[in-house]
Amino acid sequence: MSEENNFFCELETGTCSLPKQTNLPLADSIIIPDHKISIMYFTDPICSSCWGIEPHLRKLKLEYGDYFNIEYKMGGLLESWTSYKGKDVRTPGDVAVHWDEASQYYDMPIDGDVWLHDPLDSSFPPSIAFKAAQLQNPCKALQFFRKIKEMVFLQKINTTRLEHLQTAALQCGLDPKQLAKDMQGAAIKAFEDDVKLARSLGIKGFPSILFTDANQDQYLLYGFKPYEEFEQAIQKWNPKASKKPINTNYLNLFSHYPTLTTKEYAVLTHKNMPEAETFLNQLFELDRLDRFQSKNGYLWRLKKLTN
Repeated sequence: MSEENNFFCELETGTCSLPKQTNLPLADSIIIPDHKISIMYFTDPICSSCWGIEPHLRKLKLEYGDYFNIEYKMGGLLESWTSYKGKDVRTPGDVAVHWDEASQYYDMPIDGDVWLHDPLDSSFPPSIAFKAAQLQNPCKALQFFRKIKEMVFLQKINTTRLEHLQTAALQCGLDPKQLAKDMQGAAIKAFEDDVKLARSLGIKGFPSILFTDANQDQYLLYGFKPYEEFEQAIQKWNPKASKKPINTNYLNLFSHYPTLTTKEYAVLTHKNMPEAETFLNQLFELDRLDRFQSKNGYLWRLKKLTN
């Protein structure tokens, strides 16, 4: 990946961008499986704006998941600090400040202190690790991707380090040795193919969500947007798409998503943040939930039962 890789993140636009990238025309040959809407989600493991839309994506999958197939593509946000010439973010310390601001803006727990104590020198290793996980098991790869984002955003874990990536793989039922092997081979090419695809499609930042219908018509949703715009994108390509009601019982939600932030729970249950946190804390006091407290919020999971 010799091309200079620059980025900056803006809360106002809800994007982590590649500012020097040219805006190329969209590709015209994307295969649509099963006559569903195809969604290509271009993202990066350290993109704070991408973490900010997690509640929207989780809600979209529950309400409209029958109408689309989604592919996760890596965008290559930060190759290295030595080749980096950023606009608003120039050093790891700048990212720390930005992440704490982003946490307040998106109401999602993000702890920027990882950039002060053990800063990442690139987003490429965790991106390649995700592609390696996909080679093993696409479903478990999504669990792995969520896990490494929780590690870096909440737990201040440097996910460029192989030992942490292997720990995440093991926790998600993947083979950590195979992950390491693939990260040195096939996963590199898969990652490079993702980045090349993003460039060929004119993707200039993340999150970028490309909707394509069976007639090859395309619509790009760029940056952090209200949930209504996600719905409109689905209904634009399928006017008959109907929203599936979400069963908001907490056991049902945690059966779909083993971990939830307070914001995610609030979005899925149509509660405001204080209501959501009060209810989740009540479940915690009743010993039904565990919680991980980061500097800027909680991550919740069902309590593990012991004999």
